Amino acid sequence: MSENNYKHWKPEEDQDGIVWLHLDQADTSTNVLSYEVLGEFEQLLEVYTNQPPRGLIILSDKSSGFIAGADVKEFGHFESEDEAKQTIERGHRIMNQLENLRCPTVAVLKGFTLGGGLELALACKYRVADRDYSTKLGLPEVKLGIHPGFGGTVRLIERVGILKAMDMMLTGRNISASAAKRMGLLAYSVPERHLLEAARNTVLKPPKPKPLPWWLKLLNNKQLRPLLAKMFVKQVSKRVSRNHYPAPFALIELWCRHYGNRERMLREEATSVARLITGHTAQNLVRVFLLQEQLKSLGRMNDYAPKHVHVIGGGVMGGDIAIWCALQGFNVTIQDQKHETLAKVLKRAYKLYKRRLKRPLRITEALDRLTPDMAGNGLVKADIVVEAIFEDATVKRELYKTIEPKLKADAIIATNTSSIPLEELCDVLEDQGRLVGLHFFNPVAKMPLVEIVCGKATSDDARNRASAFTKKISRLPLPVISSPGFLVNRVLMPYLMEAVELAREGVPLKIIDDEATAFGMPMGPIELADTVGLDICLKVAENLGQHMGMDVPELLKQKVEQKLLGKKTGQGFYRFEKGKAVKPAPDKHYTPHADIQDRLIMRMLNEITACLRDGVVESEDLADAGVIFGTGFAPFRGGPVHYIHERGAEQLIKLQEKLASRYGDRFKLDEGWNRFISPDQDN
Repeated sequence: MSENNYKHWKPEEDQDGIVWLHLDQADTSTNVLSYEVLGEFEQLLEVYTNQPPRGLIILSDKSSGFIAGADVKEFGHFESEDEAKQTIERGHRIMNQLENLRCPTVAVLKGFTLGGGLELALACKYRVADRDYSTKLGLPEVKLGIHPGFGGTVRLIERVGILKAMDMMLTGRNISASAAKRMGLLAYSVPERHLLEAARNTVLKPPKPKPLPWWLKLLNNKQLRPLLAKMFVKQVSKRVSRNHYPAPFALIELWCRHYGNRERMLREEATSVARLITGHTAQNLVRVFLLQEQLKSLGRMNDYAPKHVHVIGGGVMGGDIAIWCALQGFNVTIQDQKHETLAKVLKRAYKLYKRRLKRPLRITEALDRLTPDMAGNGLVKADIVVEAIFEDATVKRELYKTIEPKLKADAIIATNTSSIPLEELCDVLEDQGRLVGLHFFNPVAKMPLVEIVCGKATSDDARNRASAFTKKISRLPLPVISSPGFLVNRVLMPYLMEAVELAREGVPLKIIDDEATAFGMPMGPIELADTVGLDICLKVAENLGQHMGMDVPELLKQKVEQKLLGKKTGQGFYRFEKGKAVKPAPDKHYTPHADIQDRLIMRMLNEITACLRDGVVESEDLADAGVIFGTGFAPFRGGPVHYIHERGAEQLIKLQEKLASRYGDRFKLDEGWNRFISPDQDN
């Protein structure tokens, strides 16, 4: 076939008889192994099987990277386990055909090479990669509730050994090109300018494969596998529950039972992935992935290119926002009244950059982009000003009056307020449309969500710029209306306050937290409140109480009055040692009440229905995305609204009414539940 017969692939044969096979998937900025892309690839492999070229070099024409994995959108289309298995076996057949070509095969890796993309590269005889820090290799399937399914479980272990292979597959983490070279995954790791020449030379003078050390081969021995498998299970169990996340445990079992027989393990890999991918956890985690992609799409604004960020307020939030923006490549000035505060910001910046960037030159470059600015000289250059001072509307308003005359005409002012409606802040501005909320969550370097808060006066341009800026700093923008608590804090606070109420009743703190983590929350509510800061929790709760009548437990007020603010002071509900909560074991004779988990979770679910009723977000999907990425709500459940649909609104309404009769008005059923039982509900 000529190259014109292919929609996604472009084969070119050079003077040496080497075929350069370019992947440039149509109508998308990122290559994925869709059904159609794989179909064309299979046709090409049939040609090269019958008429082998001198060598086959596979490369991407996308700037984003090689291949980002399988097409996740196709995961939800399987009607049965058998249908899923047939699709996976088709992928196996294609990868096996690539592996068995009678010529040198080389994958050229630049940018992201993930999931099925790395499995395709593993089926090649050689891999060469751009050594730039932007090159990332990984098998993140476990984050979607499955494990590698195109032969990756076998081929990765064969290439790098069981220890490093399992670390990659069980965590889903990405590795750099230099790390991949050290572990034996790459033939060459070179600068971009030498990449294509390295690929050509690999075909013309194929390097001799380096065998694994004898001791790594020994670890795959039939007698040793069960012992090593127990170690893997123990490590994974510290992070996730087998009931909630079966994929990593299925992967360990697959290797333990079948590794000695290559063909059988490949067959069992397909069976295992087919079972997982049609299961409850994987389907919900795929939903979460698609929700993430939906949020990313909200930040698309190609013609907006801010360069300078000015942050006012060098406290924990302001400092960490400035640190993060500089890490993402922006020039940042940070303003505060105290030298000591700015010095602490730089100290925290160095610590984060050293951990993230590792190389001294890159650390220095990031630090050079972060400039302490007590006088506020950066205001006149700023494309975006982030205000992150303490939660006081009067103080914020005075600040805005002072800074607005110094700003560029098109600069936006973004407040990091966690609960104050923008309508209480904007009337002091000449251009009220430039004020938008950028509500980050603590810790900034870990929490992926940023709420884009739009007041009645916020212009569409300010909202769009704020969303685009959020995406440019590798965060997920969630548009919310300006209302007390916005979405995340409004949903989170009743949950935290119920936990404090349980503590007041004498329920051991560890039991409260254990009930939440048993549901699937990443951290218990007591530990979370301590981590956020009890003073911040109190401020937000009081604001919600003022605007919405939510009760604030006296116990929380007492803790703050006693300066027991949580992790930052070393003592809150828990005592903290070396940054970790010390959780005393409850009395073994204590019998907890059976409804602790229901009380915690139903407070959240009741509030999410109220947020939908009030139109805080535009859709149920955005509500789920906000609560998952803003609070860590059990991802395998697909989000709180999705959970209501899956468990059944009628059942949950009865449970809420039962709790209301037992514990009072804070469990009063919100009118928002009507959308779940009304025939014209908006899904």
